[in-house]
Amino acid sequence: MPGATAGHIEESSVDTVLACLGQAAFVWDIAGDALSWSANIDAVLAGVPPEAMGSGAEFAKLIEPNPHVRREAVMNGSGQDAGQGVPYQIEYGLRARMSAPVVWVEETGRWFAGADDRPAHVRGILRINNERHAHEEQLRKLSQHDPLTGGLNRTQLVAALAEAMEEAARFRSSFAFMLIGIDHLARLNEAFGFDVADEVICEVSQRIRARLRGGDVLGRFSGNKFGLILKNCTADDMQVAAARFLAGIRDEIVPTTSGPVSLTASIGAVNAPRYARTAEEAMCRTQEALETAKARRRGSFHAWHPNIERDAQRRANIRVTDEIVTALNEQRIVMAFEPVVETVSRKPAFYECLVRMQHGEDEFSLAPDIVPVAERLGLIRLVDHRVLELVVDELARTPDVSLSLNISPDTTMDPNWWSSIESLFRTYPGVAERMIVEITETVAIQDIDDVRGFVTRLKDFGSRIAIDDFGAGYTSFRNLRKLGVDIVKIDGAFVQNVARSMDDRAFVHTMIDLGHRLGLKTVAEWVQDEAAAKLLQDWGCDYIQGRLTGLASMQRPWEAGARHSSPSGQMIAR
Repeated sequence: MPGATAGHIEESSVDTVLACLGQAAFVWDIAGDALSWSANIDAVLAGVPPEAMGSGAEFAKLIEPNPHVRREAVMNGSGQDAGQGVPYQIEYGLRARMSAPVVWVEETGRWFAGADDRPAHVRGILRINNERHAHEEQLRKLSQHDPLTGGLNRTQLVAALAEAMEEAARFRSSFAFMLIGIDHLARLNEAFGFDVADEVICEVSQRIRARLRGGDVLGRFSGNKFGLILKNCTADDMQVAAARFLAGIRDEIVPTTSGPVSLTASIGAVNAPRYARTAEEAMCRTQEALETAKARRRGSFHAWHPNIERDAQRRANIRVTDEIVTALNEQRIVMAFEPVVETVSRKPAFYECLVRMQHGEDEFSLAPDIVPVAERLGLIRLVDHRVLELVVDELARTPDVSLSLNISPDTTMDPNWWSSIESLFRTYPGVAERMIVEITETVAIQDIDDVRGFVTRLKDFGSRIAIDDFGAGYTSFRNLRKLGVDIVKIDGAFVQNVARSMDDRAFVHTMIDLGHRLGLKTVAEWVQDEAAAKLLQDWGCDYIQGRLTGLASMQRPWEAGARHSSPSGQMIAR
C-alpha cells in the first residue's frame, strides 16, 4: 500500500474479491485532487512510487499516450448526474518508471456532481488489461505485416512509400524504390510444392534484410516480389545496392527441406522524386523497369529513365485505343472478303473474311494494322465479338455461303465469346455448320489440352476448324490429329517463293502430302504466280489464295459471281 500521501478505503469483503481479481478500487476527490485506493493497490500496480498515487495530477504523469485522459473523460463527458452518478470507461497505458514496460489499464467508474452540477468526485475500479491489448496489438501487427516473411505487407509498404515521397519533397532529398522479383518461382512451385517455395521466399527476404541500412524499408509487394525503400539513395548508390542484393541472392545456394535450390532475382528501380512524383507513379515505373530487366536477362538490374520512343508509343497506344473503341461504338469495324479458289478449276471455293476499320468513305485500316495493336492493348476480345456478329449476320442473310473467322488467343478462353456464339447459333439455325473458325498455329501449341477443348466444343455445334499459318511454329502433324482440325493453311512465307526456292518447295510439298495422309484439306496462302499454282496443283493442294486469285474486297464477291455463274462448292472466310 502507498505511503502517507495516499489515502485508503476501509478494507472489506469487497476488497478481498477485488484482490483475487487483480483489481483495485479508488475514490478521486476532484476539488482537492486527492486519490484514495483500496488496500490491494500495491499488488495490482506493483512498482508504482507512493508519491505518484496521492493525487490525480501526479498519477496522470504515469499515463501514456494521453496524460489527461482521466480528467477529460470525467470533466468533458456527456450526461447529468441524477443522483446515481454518470458512468465512464477508459483505457490507457501506465509506466511506473522510464525503464519499466507499459502496463495497460482499464478504468471503469462513475462521477458524482457537486452543488454546481459539475463533477465533484469519482468512484471507480482499475484493472490490468494487458491480455486484451496484447491481442489487439497482435491483430494490428498482422494487419500491417506479411504473415510469411514478417516484413511489411503491400498496404503498409505503399503507405511507407507515400511517406517517403512527402519526406523527400520536404527535405529536398532523394530515395530509391526497388522491386526485387524472384526468377522462375512458379517453376519451384511446380517442381517442389508451395512449402518449398515459401521457404525460398523467407530466405530471400532474410538475405535482403541483412543487406539493408538503418532507415531502409522492406516489404512484400506480391507473391514473388519484394519492395524496398532506400533512403538518401542517389542513382549511383542505387546501382551499387542492386548489385549487392543480386549477389546475396545468387551466390549462395538456398537450403530447403527438399534439398538445395539455386536462385536468381531481377531488380527494377526508380529514383524518386526525380523520376517519380507519387507513390503510384513510382510503383508503375518500377514494375516496368523490372519487366525490362527480366526481358533482358534473368538476374539483371534495370533503372527506369525517360524514353522518348517509349513515351511516343504510349501516346500512340492511347490514340489507337480510342480509335478502336470509337469505331466499335460507331460500328465502323467491317469485313473484307478475299477469294480462295479450287486449285484445279480456279472456281471460287471459299472466301476469307478480313477485319477492317473504316475512317472515311474510302479509307480503311487493314487487319495487320488493327489486330496486333488490339491484342497488345487488350481490345482484341471486343474486336472478335464484333467480327463474330458480322460473320453470323452474313451467314444468316446468305444461306449458300460458308465463312470463317480468325480467333485471337485471348478469345479462345473467353466465356463471354462462348455465350455469344451459343446464343447466335440458337437464334440462327444452320449457321454453325457453315462457319469455320481459324486459330493460329502458335495458339494451338501453347496449350494443346485447352485448345482441344475449344475445338471439341465448336465441332459439337457443327462448325469446322482450320489451323492458320501452319509451319510458322512447331506443331507436329501428330498434334493436328490430336486437336481434330479439319483444314491446314500453309504459312504464306513458305509459299510465296515456292517456285524459286528448293527448300520452300520441299517443305510445302511435304506438308501437303502429310496433310492428305491425315485426311486434312490443305490451303496454300500468298500464291503470287502461275508457276507456283502449277506446282501446288501437281502436289495435290486443295485450295490456293493470294495475289494470283484476287485480293480482299469490301464488296461481296459471291454476289458478283452469282450474276455470271453459280458458285461451286463451299465458301470459307476468315
